[in-house]
Amino acid sequence: MVNIILASKSKVRKDILEKNNILCIVEPSNVDEDPVKESLIKEGATPEIISKNLAELKANKVSQKNNDNLVLGADSVIDLEGMLISKPENRNEALNILKRLNGKDHFLISSVCISKNGSMVWNYTDKAILTMKKMSEKSLKDYLSKISDEDLYAYNVYQIEGEGRKLFSKIEGDEDTIMGLPIKKIKEYLIK
Repeated sequence: MVNIILASKSKVRKDILEKNNILCIVEPSNVDEDPVKESLIKEGATPEIISKNLAELKANKVSQKNNDNLVLGADSVIDLEGMLISKPENRNEALNILKRLNGKDHFLISSVCISKNGSMVWNYTDKAILTMKKMSEKSLKDYLSKISDEDLYAYNVYQIEGEGRKLFSKIEGDEDTIMGLPIKKIKEYLIK
């Protein structure tokens, strides 16, 4: 078993690690993501670069306080036609995001970073392509009515391992990437 510090309060990420025999201590980074995203968008950063930067920032921040420990930071974003889609702050915003994704392909990008002593030692980014079904506004509202506030604000507008799977006509990519943690690559690194 490998020990690692997870710089995230995501229950799903913690579960993925534990199912793969990676013991983790949870120590959320509490990074304020919005100013970082705004700054990077002004510089012309793609959603993928934003995801990578946030994963590294989270890992490095927690790593600075935990010498000689491996710290895993992670970030997932939605890329719709090159535009970053952030987590909704309320149900109305969630509905608007679903309307934007409705009937279209988008990328779900998950980046991970492992840091030690305040510096990145490894990182990886993976993408999945999801095709959302064309749905009526009533169907989208019905879907949202089944999602708890906690899940809605924690996992963006869909949880692929739950009700969210019903939204899609096609999913191409690694399921763990979609859930926020490309575990196969993390294990490869940790085994080395």
